[in-house]
Amino acid sequence: MAQPTPANTRLYRHGKLVSEGFPIADVSDHLGEDDAVIWFDLCTPSEEELATISEELGLHELAIRSVLTPNQRPKLDMFDSHMFLNVFTAHYDGDTGRLDLTEASAFITSNALVTVRTSDRFDLQEITSRWDSSSGLAEHGVAFLLHGVLDYVVDTHFEVVQAMDEQIETLEDRLFGEEIPDRAEQRRTFELRQSLVTFRRAVSPMRDIVNALFRRNDVIRDSSITPYFQDVYDHVLRAAEWTDSLRDLVGNIREAHMTMESNRMNLIMKRVTSWAAIIAVPTAITGFYGQNVPYPGSQQMWGFWTSTAIWAIAALVLYWQFRIRDWL
Repeated sequence: MAQPTPANTRLYRHGKLVSEGFPIADVSDHLGEDDAVIWFDLCTPSEEELATISEELGLHELAIRSVLTPNQRPKLDMFDSHMFLNVFTAHYDGDTGRLDLTEASAFITSNALVTVRTSDRFDLQEITSRWDSSSGLAEHGVAFLLHGVLDYVVDTHFEVVQAMDEQIETLEDRLFGEEIPDRAEQRRTFELRQSLVTFRRAVSPMRDIVNALFRRNDVIRDSSITPYFQDVYDHVLRAAEWTDSLRDLVGNIREAHMTMESNRMNLIMKRVTSWAAIIAVPTAITGFYGQNVPYPGSQQMWGFWTSTAIWAIAALVLYWQFRIRDWL
């Protein structure tokens, strides 16, 4: 008989991890314990499951509604008994240029953190490993757990912006090469700019979220865990500013592509016009000699050679003038 899969749960007491993997149904037994801090995770929960959790933790109906409504913007809502956090992790495929955003939420009470995921791409193993690597901060309770979640989210943002930066550097190198950017490369530039616009919607609000935690949460503001949240805030600012600069840079690359295409068309038109001017000289002379009226040298060999020499010399002079002006 297959063993049931352990639940994503943890119990900390007096700053120490004392239990994990216990059924979510046992969470209510620990909520009233002194110095007990609980974390558990829900992946795509039903409305009934959220209603049960709401009764246990006293969650606000607006927070529950936000979880049930997909594609919320990143935000931090403050209620009397808890906070509601909504964020997006990001993953970028450099080969395909595809940006994937994974939405996740969290209910934050004085002694419990409940994460709600919409997909397994929100990597809980990465978060728990961060908690384990900084277990000395567990005495800070829910603030310690919340820091691990935010740190993971912001790190995914950093990984994406770094990957996009590398893509843009490649586009810049090709931009100033000898080859004119082809249609596929121009499409890739446009798709990258779209990804940056979408990514910015997930990154920019994080500044307000972390800043609100400092301003309105005394547990974080007045404890030794403050520098760790300050570090997260610094990373948020860098990621947001980096994203804005990359978006402007991609726009400049797009404009450079259009300018290069325009210059290329002007060069083609200049060359065609130059050759047309060269051809116009012998055309004018031979047309003149084709008149059915007598003219100097008419029906004489010297007249033929004179006209030939005139248009040949004129054509050569024009060709030389166009070459020194870089028109040909």
